[in-house]
Amino acid sequence: MKPSIQKITVRNLITFLSVLAIITVFITGVNFRGLAKQAMRNQALAHAELVKSGLTAHMKAGIMDKRDYYLEEIMRLHNVNSLHVIRSEPIIGQFGSGKALEREFDSVTKQVFETKQPVFILDEYTLRPTVRATIPYIATSEGKLNCLGCHQVPAGTVLGAVDIELDVSDYQRRSLVVLAGLAATSVIFLILIAVNTSHTIRRHVQSPLHTLIERAKIAYRQHSPVNPEIFTTKEITHVANEINLFNSKVIAHRDLLRKKNKDLMALNDEIEGTLRETVYAMGVIEEQRSKETHNHTKRVTLFCQLLARELELSDEDVDMITAASPLHDIGKLGIPDEINLKPGKLTDEEFKIVQNHARIGYAMLKHSTRDILRAAAIIALQHHEKWDGSGYPQGLRGEEIHVYARIVALADVFDALISPRVYKEPWELQRAVEWITEQRGRHFDPAVVDVFVDHVDDFAAIHDHYPYDTDTDYEDLFAIAQ
Repeated sequence: MKPSIQKITVRNLITFLSVLAIITVFITGVNFRGLAKQAMRNQALAHAELVKSGLTAHMKAGIMDKRDYYLEEIMRLHNVNSLHVIRSEPIIGQFGSGKALEREFDSVTKQVFETKQPVFILDEYTLRPTVRATIPYIATSEGKLNCLGCHQVPAGTVLGAVDIELDVSDYQRRSLVVLAGLAATSVIFLILIAVNTSHTIRRHVQSPLHTLIERAKIAYRQHSPVNPEIFTTKEITHVANEINLFNSKVIAHRDLLRKKNKDLMALNDEIEGTLRETVYAMGVIEEQRSKETHNHTKRVTLFCQLLARELELSDEDVDMITAASPLHDIGKLGIPDEINLKPGKLTDEEFKIVQNHARIGYAMLKHSTRDILRAAAIIALQHHEKWDGSGYPQGLRGEEIHVYARIVALADVFDALISPRVYKEPWELQRAVEWITEQRGRHFDPAVVDVFVDHVDDFAAIHDHYPYDTDTDYEDLFAIAQ
């Protein structure tokens, strides 16, 4: 199923805002981390300066032996995990190696003494993150301290370093709280924006469109315009006006289209009726040329109609065989009169010539695209085929023979048997019925014979109503064709 406008819009909006929120959280986190690291460094520098100031004051007061107590107090009061004072070689040479809180050189200390720059080592990926800061003290005569007054070294000499390890868990917690708050705020705003967008689309797009469709259907049925004032947006109002314009054009042309359609249907009916009349007339023309018994075409047509209906063929098939059956012998127009009208028995050669009328009739009709003439072509070709395969011209058997041709075969033979011909006298009805019954499964389709036997009285009634010794009533003829 295709997604709705609401779903597409909300999905795209959520995707865009999600990416934006992730980028914002990431940038904020990076910047906040940078600020936190700078704050840690500043705190370490402040502690180092505090230690430097305190030790200088102890030296001037002559109480350097008390400095360890001072350093321990700083450690206890300021979240300091460890605090050590590292003396440089010149100071060790002047005052000795120092007390317990002083530590020996390591690689970090060596780097600090060589570069005279502080080193900060942050261990942040633990449950209790720490920062180690090793900060050098540079001898200078500037300021109030005047290091050169106590230390016999040149200016710029590294007197020592303060090595401090601070517990920065508080910074980590604050960072996580800020990031979590920012993420939660982003999610909340994302949800609110999505809900608001969904509500807006449903209220101003989906619902108006549904209403517009329903009103348009009603407007078309009732020939009344859609009221555009009920819509709040310019776009939907514009669509409503366009629908009203379209409906007005459709309604304006509907009567004309209906009239044209009615005229076309009438013309088609006229063409169809004309074709049926023409087909019937052609059958009668063939009948007259062959000097067949009067009303032969009419009787065969009615026999076929009766058989098709009782065989429970569709209404379309009944109508088709009724219209097409008059042309079953149209091919006889191509047979020479001296053979076609010969009063006596035909020779074998003459009979072969007469048999060609099936193929001649088919050749005359097969090129038409009209259903009636196509059906007539099949009937003309196959109505002399026999159920057992002994017929002509193709030797078809059983249901290889079209049902139209199977019906016409019996109707044509029955009428020929009970009607006079130039070469024979008419048979009695009973004799004709007995002979056709004998030909069940041989000449004729058994199902067609069964229907014929069950309705012999109806066949006899048709024959009596249109006897062979009266002239054709052409008005009645064309009524049958219709």
